[in-house]
Amino acid sequence: MSDPDTGGSVVRYYCTAGNGMERFLIGEVKEKLAAEDVCQTAGKVLFSSSAAIHRVSALKAAERLFLLLRSDAPLRLPPHSGPVCVVFMSVANAAALLRSRLLGDVSQWAGAAVTWRRLQGELATRRTEEGRRGERERGDEESSEAPTLKRERDEEEEKESERKRRCEEDDGGEEASAENMHHVKPSAGALPPEPALSFRVSCKCTGSLSRCFGSQEVSRLVGGGLSRLLGWRADLKNPQLDVNVSLSNDHFLLGFPLTRLPLANRSYMKTTGLRSTVAWAMASLAQIQPGSCVVDPMCGVGTILIEAAQEHEAACFLGLDLDDGQLQRANENVEFAELGDRMQLLKASCMRLPLSSGSVDAVVCDLPFGRKFGTKTNMAANLPLILTEMERVLRVGGTLVLLLSPQLSCLLKALLNPAVPGPAPGQEAELQREPPPPRRSLEHRETLRVSLGAIDGLIHKYVKTDI
Repeated sequence: MSDPDTGGSVVRYYCTAGNGMERFLIGEVKEKLAAEDVCQTAGKVLFSSSAAIHRVSALKAAERLFLLLRSDAPLRLPPHSGPVCVVFMSVANAAALLRSRLLGDVSQWAGAAVTWRRLQGELATRRTEEGRRGERERGDEESSEAPTLKRERDEEEEKESERKRRCEEDDGGEEASAENMHHVKPSAGALPPEPALSFRVSCKCTGSLSRCFGSQEVSRLVGGGLSRLLGWRADLKNPQLDVNVSLSNDHFLLGFPLTRLPLANRSYMKTTGLRSTVAWAMASLAQIQPGSCVVDPMCGVGTILIEAAQEHEAACFLGLDLDDGQLQRANENVEFAELGDRMQLLKASCMRLPLSSGSVDAVVCDLPFGRKFGTKTNMAANLPLILTEMERVLRVGGTLVLLLSPQLSCLLKALLNPAVPGPAPGQEAELQREPPPPRRSLEHRETLRVSLGAIDGLIHKYVKTDI
């Protein structure tokens, strides 16, 4: 019997990722999917895997998932200059070259469409199985209800079914005839033609190529070729298949999206806060182990802790915040993700944590910054005390992961690595009266820049040492 988590045949994919997230995605596909032939371009990771599609579509560091149709060297068009007629011929030749490179072997497109259909079918089957499993679980809950209440509800459902049946009998004449005609079998030897696949083309064209062809021109070129060569039908509003074309000075990619929504849209999150991919990356840096106690002193809606809890079932999580509204939304998210038994919420200040010293295995925190994530708290002024509290509750060997703005990052470095300038003449006595800066037990491990959309943030990782 084959492994249910293995797709069987090797499929070539690529995923998009936010700036700075490529390394996390590469590590994830290797660890979770045993991926091979892994490589990256700017904002994209390419890989091959035989893992079942439901496992591939569960990647946490990816934004979007595509079936890779073709990956090739960048397209280089010959320069054109001179009289108008010569330039026109050069553009026409360039268009012919572009069409040839994009469309290539027709059988390759047809084969990719077959693979895409198969993967779509497997995803649909998985969704159906999950729906039936949910119905069975709800049925088990119903079986524990009081018999009288259940009997009353069943009687109401039976009456409703009877009313619907009578209505259908009254209206059934013309509709039944139309339905019967629709299901008439074709005569022997005459099979109904398979409906043409509807599609639309999405193109991103950057670099030197964009000076000759715009994205819309490339889309029209590909769309016309597919309609002519394969008989596919263009549909810009509601297509069955999207064709994604990405052309730049670095890469040439063709692919089919495999999910309607981005993978970054989490089904278990009711209210979103920090970008889910970045929250997952922070949780992965925290080195959470079975039995770990993980704390977010400024949890907001709980995004980081919920991402961590999805990956680590044997750990416990505590979120703290002073904002009642944020705690309410966090509580709704915890209930929606069904994490109530493993994640607790508490109203408390990050500058006075109600926790014993050395009681926490990991601290993860997105300190609010920027216009969207602003707070009434003066983060720059309070960062020393916030940092001291985080350091206090961490056990020796525990991990601290922080997301900061570039400005707060500079302040953090100054706090953890204070410069000690020599005293100026005449200031020796004054300096002797000032207490020396506290020694920090936090040892820096790495700093990573990631995109948060309109702005960038810096993820800092520290480990507490025994001083």
